[in-house]
Amino acid sequence: MMALQKRFLPLLAIASAVFFFFLYHSTSVRETWRGLPQAVGMGEALSDQQKPTTENPDGEGTPKSEEETNYANWNPRPVFKEGDQKPSDYNFTSILVVPRTKEEDVNWIKEELPDQQTAIYVADDPSAPLHPPKNKGHEVMIYLSWIIENYDDLPDVAIFMHAHRWSWHNDDILDNDAAMMIRRLSLNRVWRDGYMNMRCSWDPGCPDWMHPGEVEEDMFKQEQSLLAKSWSELFPLDEVPSVLAQPCCAQFALSSERIQARPLSSYVWYRDWLLHTPLSDYISGRIWEYVWQFVFTGNNIFCPKVHTCFCDGFGVCFGGEDQFNEFISVRQQMRDKEGELREWEDKGKAIEEAKEEGRFEEAQQLDVPEPGKDKELKEQIETLRDDVNKRKGAAFERGMNPANRAMEAGRQWHEGDGY
Repeated sequence: MMALQKRFLPLLAIASAVFFFFLYHSTSVRETWRGLPQAVGMGEALSDQQKPTTENPDGEGTPKSEEETNYANWNPRPVFKEGDQKPSDYNFTSILVVPRTKEEDVNWIKEELPDQQTAIYVADDPSAPLHPPKNKGHEVMIYLSWIIENYDDLPDVAIFMHAHRWSWHNDDILDNDAAMMIRRLSLNRVWRDGYMNMRCSWDPGCPDWMHPGEVEEDMFKQEQSLLAKSWSELFPLDEVPSVLAQPCCAQFALSSERIQARPLSSYVWYRDWLLHTPLSDYISGRIWEYVWQFVFTGNNIFCPKVHTCFCDGFGVCFGGEDQFNEFISVRQQMRDKEGELREWEDKGKAIEEAKEEGRFEEAQQLDVPEPGKDKELKEQIETLRDDVNKRKGAAFERGMNPANRAMEAGRQWHEGDGY
């Protein structure tokens, strides 16, 4: 019997060692995880009172795992809510946040918006008063840096815009003019909604644009095949959406309440991702163009009604969706006629160039523009342009009345209310 005991004693000792080894390391892992938030600068270490439970705090869905619960404790899900109605004489504070390079001219801001407070960052000049920690990710790095640096002292509204004044992605109803957009922007609407894309028109970006699950490369959407992995790194608790959509192109306005709906640690996390991702400057910036709406609304698709955006957001009110669509139809007819006129003119130019270069046989084979067609097209264009301008002028005038804005947006309005 003693011999049998001696034979099994070494095995018993090994088993005991293995048991205590796993016991120690499982405890160590839990303690390490609790301390992770503090270690990465994203909050205090979790106390014993914050031990994870097996129940979903929301009372719905699948019970949360220990990892999910701990993550939620130091990176809680935001609660997005509408801002309260301000008195009609309330004076909103605002700031214009603009990223620029050393070569870009932003004098238009002072000239056109002399009273607008600004924060202009120079992306490629570390000696500038305002500059990001790294020139990467295009405007994303500057936007996030401003939020991080000013999180505890925000104005009512922050407007995030590019450095150029004129651009195709600035809506042409507002003359493609960034200065006009900023002047006409309703700070009341931004405050009420929390987040407002500065582009109203859907094309490009809505209603169905990026597909993070797509693995094949698209030359027009180079970031699309990289979105799923990037999303999982940025939002580890949120399922990768099948679609990401909002009007392009990374210009928007935010209320202070909406910014602070997420903890400061979230923005630090996002910027750290941008600083350390192996993705290029261009691609990492493009990734975020269709991510901002999720950060600030919780929705992967954010495509507000176009006519409402123009009316309530910029005071250009056509009277309703049907009237707005009529305006778009007439404007498109004008553009189609302008295209026909250019085609007529190009035919004539091609013939003249061939003759000047001695290609007479080729000139004889080219299509001859129909005589008198140019005069007919110009008259049609002029008539349509007058119609477009009248409708547009009436829309600007209609938008001066706050009651009209409220009606078109479908919100309540009482006599004496502001915009």
